[in-house]
Amino acid sequence: MGTQTELVKGTTVPIILRLLAEREMYGYELVKLVNERTNGALTWNEGTLYPSLHRLEAQGLVRGTWRQAPSGKQRKYYRLTRRGRAEQARRVDEWRTVRGAVDALLLGAVSWRGSTT
Repeated sequence: MGTQTELVKGTTVPIILRLLAEREMYGYELVKLVNERTNGALTWNEGTLYPSLHRLEAQGLVRGTWRQAPSGKQRKYYRLTRRGRAEQARRVDEWRTVRGAVDALLLGAVSWRGSTT
C-alpha cells in the first residue's frame, strides 16, 4: 500500500464498525467486502483486519462467536455490541468532521462549519 498506508491507517476501525453495523460477518468476509466496495482502492488482508478485530473484542465493542458455516467450516462471526453501536455512531460523526476539515484545506471545499476557503 505504500503512501496509502499512512492515509488509511486511522480508517480501519471505523470501517470495521460500520460494516458490522450492517450485519454480523466473519473476518475474511469483511476483507472481501472492503476490497469489493472500494474497487480495490483499499486492499485489506487478514493481517490488516485481525489485530483490529481482536482489539475491538477486548474493548467490548464487538463479540465473536465460533459457528459452523454453511460450507461446514468453523468460522468466527463478529457482531457489534451495544457499546460498539454507540462507538460506531461516534466514529461516523468524527469522520464527517475530519473529512470536512481536510476537504476544506486540500480542495477549498465548503468546510464542516459552512464557510468556504
